[in-house]
Amino acid sequence: MRNKLILMMGGTIALLAGLNPALSSAAETSKYKLVEAGTLSVAITGDMPGLVARDGKLVGYDGEILQIAADRLGLSVKPVPMEWSGAIAAVQTGRVDIIGGNVAWTEQRADALSLTDPTGYFQNGITAKTETGWHVLSDLEHKKVGSITGFSFLPELRRISGLELALYDSSDAAMRDLTTGRIQALVGDPPVIDYAISKNPGWGLSNLPFTDNNPEFPLLTGVGRQYVFGLSKENKDLADALSAEIRKLWETCEVKVIGRRYGNVSEANYAPSPKNFRAGVDRPETWNPPVCGR
Repeated sequence: MRNKLILMMGGTIALLAGLNPALSSAAETSKYKLVEAGTLSVAITGDMPGLVARDGKLVGYDGEILQIAADRLGLSVKPVPMEWSGAIAAVQTGRVDIIGGNVAWTEQRADALSLTDPTGYFQNGITAKTETGWHVLSDLEHKKVGSITGFSFLPELRRISGLELALYDSSDAAMRDLTTGRIQALVGDPPVIDYAISKNPGWGLSNLPFTDNNPEFPLLTGVGRQYVFGLSKENKDLADALSAEIRKLWETCEVKVIGRRYGNVSEANYAPSPKNFRAGVDRPETWNPPVCGR
């Protein structure tokens, strides 16, 4: 009789969930492993135009995408400020649920985290005084070069002959030292740098993508690399749900509408690498990266 009652109750709950979207949403979100039930705790580590919080909402390119996805999944958002250097560990230990904002996909991160489908694509470059025209790896030889603590390409950067590396906790600090001459070049987040330069033309800086595309320096010079959100391995269901919402924004090309608000106007921001490097790694062999209209 008890088992029958449980079955009847389960059927009633399922029926009510079908009639009431709020119940259905609550049932769906209950399977996510969140710091706070019904709330997505988001690490806020970066600069515009990636992911920042204003008036309790996420803004920036990744920020708007994540806010839309969270709203559609019935989750509220809680921003948690922190330094990038500790963000991955914060996700793994359950301090926050998710990191984003110009977080690049790498195989190492795919081993450590559940990574979503990409929000956009990018290629690294050299930021320096416009008159230098630097755009190949050899331009950085025997130079004092800045970058950000924890970036995936740092081991490759250290292999450049004679390069003296200065690490910063934020792009703002690195850009300040570049403008004052304390460093000669910067390799950082392309969207953040492009956004800052567009707002400060008097700096006399340019950010030129690497043109050598050297296979020995894939993280530094590769084309069509991916920006993603990262969650814990235990939160794959939520990562998959977010990926589905991200795909919808690609299918309608709303990613480009969002991108234009933050200066992401280059087609390179929406063009994947010719090499499908995630297939068979953290995605099925049949998986393809999203593009507008697909």
